[in-house]
Amino acid sequence: MTTTWLKERSELGVSVGLLALGVLVLTDALSIPTDFAQRGPVGPKAVPILVGSLLLIVAVLLARDVLRGGKGEAEGGEDIDLTEPADLRTVLLLCGAFLANAALIGLVGFPISGAILFWGAAYALGSRNLVRDPLIAAGMSVVTFLVFNNLLGVPLPGGPLMEVF
Repeated sequence: MTTTWLKERSELGVSVGLLALGVLVLTDALSIPTDFAQRGPVGPKAVPILVGSLLLIVAVLLARDVLRGGKGEAEGGEDIDLTEPADLRTVLLLCGAFLANAALIGLVGFPISGAILFWGAAYALGSRNLVRDPLIAAGMSVVTFLVFNNLLGVPLPGGPLMEVF
């Protein structure tokens, strides 16, 4: 009886996850050190406390809705056949491109590892143009590096190309 009741209200798991995430965010937010010189009119704790509080509110509202009989809609994608199994080859190729980027970013820098990531993602998703794809991936990677590093001030590892940019 209890397993059927839980299966019918599986959205409660999402509510529990949101509740745990909200508690984690609030706990971390309250432990942020602040001193007088660091604090402005709002302070660094304001946004994390707001986000954590909103997570708790959403968790409680979702749990209340589920316990009152609310159910989430079944997924109705535009071109998704839910009877077909997942395409594990594509997922594994995408994971491999991401892991290669994570492993190489410190060694070769973002422009090169990002190009590998972008080309690998294009390949995993079905593009097979062996001339165009690497060129577009390299261009996207360099533009991304320049935007983050130079315009936004977010330092990314440049690797051997650091002197070029």
